[in-house]
Amino acid sequence: MNPEIEYELMKNQASELRRAAAEHRRVREAEKHNKSERRSFFGKRRSS
Repeated sequence: MNPEIEYELMKNQASELRRAAAEHRRVREAEKHNKSERRSFFGKRRSS
């Protein structure tokens, strides 16, 4: 295969992987944030 084409394909695949990883990180952070909010909400309800 043409080395330039291989290089472009690898670059494209790497950028897609980076994008997917960033999205996965954002989802994880949002889940973690929501869990801590829920915990604090129930903690407030119990203490009052």
